[in-house]
Amino acid sequence: MSTHVSPAAVALKRIEQSRLFQSAVIFIIVLSALAIGAKTYDLPPLVESSLSFLDSAITFFFLAEILLRFIASEDKKRFFKDGWNLFDTVVVIGSLIPLEHADAVLIGRLLRVFRVLRLVSVVPELRSLINALLKAIPRMGYIALLMFIIFYIYGAVGALFFAGINETLWGDVSIAMLTLFRVATFEDWTDVMYETMAVYPMSWVFYLSFIFLTAFVFLNMMVGAILDVMTAEQNASSQEQAHQERHDMAEQLIRMQSQLDEMHRMMTDRAGPPESRDDHR
Repeated sequence: MSTHVSPAAVALKRIEQSRLFQSAVIFIIVLSALAIGAKTYDLPPLVESSLSFLDSAITFFFLAEILLRFIASEDKKRFFKDGWNLFDTVVVIGSLIPLEHADAVLIGRLLRVFRVLRLVSVVPELRSLINALLKAIPRMGYIALLMFIIFYIYGAVGALFFAGINETLWGDVSIAMLTLFRVATFEDWTDVMYETMAVYPMSWVFYLSFIFLTAFVFLNMMVGAILDVMTAEQNASSQEQAHQERHDMAEQLIRMQSQLDEMHRMMTDRAGPPESRDDHR
């Protein structure tokens, strides 16, 4: 059963998917980000009032853009089931709330800052990257849990052996884990190592083995998990695009067949039935 789509909705859909409209939306988002950054400086009153007017104009532009996308959507119920559409709607509606109290002003400013994130929802490539990152979070969670176990083991060992050398860095397990995080990020980690090597000359094994596990093994596991999900997302997107192209081609063939049938019917009607042609002769 085919759903009837009005010509106005088709025209709005064409506008919404046009490159010019998408470029205009990206430009307004970037302009909004620049306006938000400009408000953090001490500006003359005239510039501040101009920025306030610009902010209101940008907010109403985003509202019109959301309404256009909603009207152009073929399935209105599924429009808000898309997380990106829901995020855009919440940010735009939140920007329209009158700001009277101090807390409301803070929330309104935060929502205006979040408008920059709409760039992610507008650009398909960024949207696919974020979707892949979100889908990779469960795998990354298990890797992070394994990293926490390694941090805890090494932190306990470091607190037992090195607490007497430097109480500030190795006083207990929690402080030792913070020190190990400093080592894992290569922030002056050699100073920490040489300090313990003055008492335990073989303590370099402790640091190098920890760095090998965290900075090389687990980091590559994180990257591999994200790349695996991104590859699966790209394959799924390619299959969906191919399916859509086949569907569009099938619809085009159906339209061509219907046009040919209509032309054949018109030619038959114009020629008349065979009896009338014989009588005419």
